[in-house]
Amino acid sequence: MDDIISRDDEKGRELARQKGQIEEQNKERERVQATEKGRKQGLEEERAREKQKGGLGTGIKIIVSLVAIVIIIAVVALLTLSVSVMNVTPGSTLPFTSNYGVTFSEGQPITIGNSHISVLSYQNEVISDIDGDRQKLVVGEDRVIAERRAVITTLGAIPLIDTNFQINLKYKGNRDNQAYFDMAIHTSKQVPDMLLKKLLPPEINAQPI
Repeated sequence: MDDIISRDDEKGRELARQKGQIEEQNKERERVQATEKGRKQGLEEERAREKQKGGLGTGIKIIVSLVAIVIIIAVVALLTLSVSVMNVTPGSTLPFTSNYGVTFSEGQPITIGNSHISVLSYQNEVISDIDGDRQKLVVGEDRVIAERRAVITTLGAIPLIDTNFQINLKYKGNRDNQAYFDMAIHTSKQVPDMLLKKLLPPEINAQPI
């Protein structure tokens, strides 16, 4: 009888031990699965961050490239500005006016638009020659460059401005051995100063007034 009870106890302990081993194996398996799941999740998050960074980097590169292209086009457009001036029949409305102070070197031919100008001063008088037409001016007197048409283009063929213009010169006297004039440019369209100065040669050093 005692042997039977002893064998039953031993069998029970063996079953308990086996159950404990199974539970421990299950727990170990769960720990391994949890660790693997965490590792996979970490990898996925890292890939997502890298993808996001890559997307932002690509977007920034595209923006920088577009800005660079715009700047290059603007510079090329500025460098290729050209002006064509032609005679027209006077009489257009010229409601816009830009005023400059300009100086003419003695006897140096200057081209404004398609007009050729030279001046010679003596005391408070100046002999002005515009396209072969000579006139003597005293301080305060005006000289008019007849109405013309100007077409400003860029990149060889793209028109920016098509306007008629007329120039009035008022003699202001001699300054530092140069004839000084107030210049008023009347135009049929509003023309930005940067483009309007394309009509004027650098030798006269036009300064807005």
